[in-house]
Amino acid sequence: MPLAGTLVVDLSRALAGPHAAMMLGDMGARVIKVESPGTGDDARGWGPPFVGPEDDPQSTYFMSANRNKESVQLDLKSEEGRATLGELLRRADVLVENFRPGVLDRLGFPPAALHEANPGLVVLSISGFGHDGPEGGRAGYDQIAQGEAGLMSLTGPGPGSPTRVGVPIGDLLAGIYGAYGVATALAARARTGRGTVVRTSLLAALVGVHAFQGTRHTVAGEVPQAQGNHHPTISPYGAFGCRDGMLQIAVGNDAQWLRLLDVLDLPGDDPRFTTNGERRERREELTKVIEDVLMTEDRDTWLARLAEAGVPAGAIRTLDEVYAWDQARSQGLLVEVDHPTAGRIGLPGPALRLFDTDGEEVRREHRPPPLLAEHDDAVRAWLEEKQ
Repeated sequence: MPLAGTLVVDLSRALAGPHAAMMLGDMGARVIKVESPGTGDDARGWGPPFVGPEDDPQSTYFMSANRNKESVQLDLKSEEGRATLGELLRRADVLVENFRPGVLDRLGFPPAALHEANPGLVVLSISGFGHDGPEGGRAGYDQIAQGEAGLMSLTGPGPGSPTRVGVPIGDLLAGIYGAYGVATALAARARTGRGTVVRTSLLAALVGVHAFQGTRHTVAGEVPQAQGNHHPTISPYGAFGCRDGMLQIAVGNDAQWLRLLDVLDLPGDDPRFTTNGERRERREELTKVIEDVLMTEDRDTWLARLAEAGVPAGAIRTLDEVYAWDQARSQGLLVEVDHPTAGRIGLPGPALRLFDTDGEEVRREHRPPPLLAEHDDAVRAWLEEKQ
């Protein structure tokens, strides 16, 4: 794996930092997760659902962000705990932390001291709203960040109903950007021998994915608003009702539009809908025209016809359908591991697959999320060997 031999010390908790560290672990890094004695990562208590024995329940939330890690307990308020952390960081390639700005400094590990002890260390720091600026010290909670970063104003059935995304997308994106930053910093270190500090935040990650909605404002001066399940710029592109539920259709160009008309047996010369601009201006009218036809057949019949005609379309699946779907499983998006107390469990798999120059997939055996302090003895024995 690309990061084999790379040691990551994960001081983070909850989701953004743990997700970044898990991504590095998926690519072969050794990830040692440092947790508070007795309680561990906050996410260990987040539930239900919990699984495993009643006297040692395990949070499925925690499991979502902590595969391929080892767990040790350290009391960072004690001299002994800080000394052990210092030993780990002297040997580490990467430190991941998502304390509020200033906390790591107060613990005795400011970036200057870290790099004095280990010049090659890459430090990933994730905050809520940035490490500086007038609101840099604010705590980072995903839903608050989704609102502050404008994402909720773009999401939901309409302008009057701002809606959060159904997963903690700010945390997840900050973790993804963070792992990307670590990868670039490790590439730079290979040339210079020097580590660096990588910073991102929930705010930065969410603004970073505004994409065309952002330039609608910064370039064109518009203020985008939520438009439900239909694309604000392209039409028809969205969710449509049919006889037994809903399906989605995405018409990206005029050729696909003509093919859709053929599938639906609609006239190709209707002057109301000739161009994308006209279709966008008359979206509600067009949606009714399309749904009047779709209501005559069930979803699977239409999906088969649309696929045969080369019109992009798809189902709206529940999560049980996704994880049972042969295509999702073929992409490694469900991995099974043996958990020490919960037994055989399935986890959402990594989004990246690697192939060598012969076209063979490079695979790793995934490890289950660790029990709290599961690797205390092993990690301490390893540190003693390295002294």
